[in-house]
Amino acid sequence: MNEPIITIKNIGKRYNITHQRGGYITLRDILANILHNPFRFIRKKAKQVIGTSAKEEFWALTNINLEIKKGEILGIIGHNGAGKSTLLKILTGITPPTEGEIKINGRIASLLEVGTGFHPELTGRENIFLNGAILGMTRKEIARKFNEIVTFAGIEKFLDTPVKYYSSGMYVRLAFSVAAHLEPDILLVDEVLAVGDAEFQKKCLGKMEEVTHKDGRTIIFVSHNMNAIKQLCNKCILLEKGQVKVASDNVESIINQYLSAGMRGSSKIEWVNSGSEYKNDYFFPRHLAVSGTGPIKNNNDIMLSFSLDILKEDPRLNIGYALYQEDGELIYWSSRADKKEHEWPKLKMGSATLVTKIPRHLLNEGTYFIEWIAWLHNTDWIIKQHDAPSIAIQIQGGLSDSPYWTTKRPGVIAPVIDWNIENNDKKV
Repeated sequence: MNEPIITIKNIGKRYNITHQRGGYITLRDILANILHNPFRFIRKKAKQVIGTSAKEEFWALTNINLEIKKGEILGIIGHNGAGKSTLLKILTGITPPTEGEIKINGRIASLLEVGTGFHPELTGRENIFLNGAILGMTRKEIARKFNEIVTFAGIEKFLDTPVKYYSSGMYVRLAFSVAAHLEPDILLVDEVLAVGDAEFQKKCLGKMEEVTHKDGRTIIFVSHNMNAIKQLCNKCILLEKGQVKVASDNVESIINQYLSAGMRGSSKIEWVNSGSEYKNDYFFPRHLAVSGTGPIKNNNDIMLSFSLDILKEDPRLNIGYALYQEDGELIYWSSRADKKEHEWPKLKMGSATLVTKIPRHLLNEGTYFIEWIAWLHNTDWIIKQHDAPSIAIQIQGGLSDSPYWTTKRPGVIAPVIDWNIENNDKKV
């Protein structure tokens, strides 16, 4: 009998959110009130400055029950905030559950964030041995796998360089290679693979398939890339608001439920920031919208608008969007810095609306997702890919003016391209 390698019973995770209410003392307040009742005024304003707190309980996960068997590849999908990463952090022991229990029969390796478990001052070589020791491997066991790890990661030239100088892609390549080659019983992989290039992602998926089929290891894989989930996983769960909405061996049916749920309410084709989401030092995102409602005809330009408040001017600030197919495959990025520098839209302090368009006759019929992304040039993410506000759009009908195409054309895009005839000489 195949005993579960992971048993999760009634897991719940609660966070306490503190809402701070405070104020500031103005000169007008002082002049108007201090003489009237100085002691009462000082006591009242001190409370406002210090602030009174009101605590709210937020359950990131509730009543999670799962059994995962040896050799299974479990995909976890769900919208942002569904509790996917929280569940993985509980499994790795980064954070404890508020209630419930977990039984794990094996050694776990995790790849949750870029550089997790790496010491920035140590070299790539030293970090391989450090990570192996953390996983409980002997130095002899690590040495036996060392060359495979370095070759797979492709960091031979930088092996003796401190990892603080590595790019995010190099970090991911080395971190994944260490986690996959040091023979854990269970491998946890979050969306971090999205940082790597397409070739390396394909290589990672192949390695994960190999370690499960050849060595019988268990993998738990979180991703927004539905193609990767479909290709790799033999079981899938859909999380929604911290609960398992559905779990099944029929991976494709769960993916379809997830995608169709994303289209609910999409007729408005907009995202409005209702609170303080995506707060950062540089801008406050207010509104993301697409022109029109309901399915959009392909023979019209698709207008996009990004409304925001600029809080800090910085020439490195780049704002744009990512366009995805329904299954999560990236089609392209676009940003305000696509053209020559003197043509970039200038971002100044105050309210602004960036406007752009998806050209007519570009996208084929189907469902697409638009994500608002932002970053500082050559440095850090501000609104990270896959953690961004997004909206879904449907392209339908009106694919071209030609009577030839009466149904959906093959391919991801459906451009209308000019054709001409040259050197068509008459022959007698």
